[in-house]
Formats: sequence, C-alpha cells, structure tokens
Amino acid sequence: MKNKFTIIVFVVASLLSFSCGKDDIEKGLDCVAESIYVKLHNKTDETNIKKMDYSIEYSGTYTLKSVKWNFGDGTPAQTVTIGSGTTTSISHIYAAAGTYTVKVDVSIQNGNSTCTSSPTRSITVN
Repeated sequence: MKNKFTIIVFVVASLLSFSCGKDDIEKGLDCVAESIYVKLHNKTDETNIKKMDYSIEYSGTYTLKSVKWNFGDGTPAQTVTIGSGTTTSISHIYAAAGTYTVKVDVSIQNGNSTCTSSPTRSITVN
C-alpha cells in the first residue's frame, strides 16, 4: 500500500509539473494528501434492510465544503453543502436488492483553492 501511494504521488507530481506552476503543483499535492483523511462509512439500517445509512468523516486540516452522493442505483445524485464540521450523514432506500457501487465526491477547501476526493465502495443490499 505504501508503494502504491508513493507511485501515485510521483505520477500526480509529474503530471502537474508539465502543466502547472509551482503553486499549482503544491496545491495538487496537498489535495492528494488530504484525500487520505476522507473516510466513507456505511451500515444497513436496523429497521429496514433496504435502507443504507452513510457518513463521510474528514479528519484533515482544511475545510469540508460539500459532499455529492451517488448511490449507484440510477437515482439522481444528492449534494449536501457543509456549513461547518467534519462529518456529514445521509440515508438512502434502495428499491431492489443487489450490489451497488457508491461514489462520493467530497470537496475540501484551503483558502481559495478547492479539491475533490472521490472514494467509492461496493455495497450489497438484501
């Protein structure tokens, strides 16, 4: 895992160095580094097996700005704007049992710069 992270950081730094100035490179690396502080959690609701409770936890040093939830079942994505805080939660009821890929676009802000981390998770609804 450590080797993969090192390779990813090197590739991102290399790509940014060809198209951006020094400040852009540093902001890009900061964004990649901050993405490791974003955690996607889920659990099945105890009262409804088709209802999944999700949360995003951010433990980095920047500001969590918004979270866009894509539940993987064809329903429209939902965006939650964050006032302040480091955690946001949402629930979703799936129409049918199955395996879904959930994707979350988490926007993090540092001053005037914003970057997005997009964790995914495969979940099974019974």
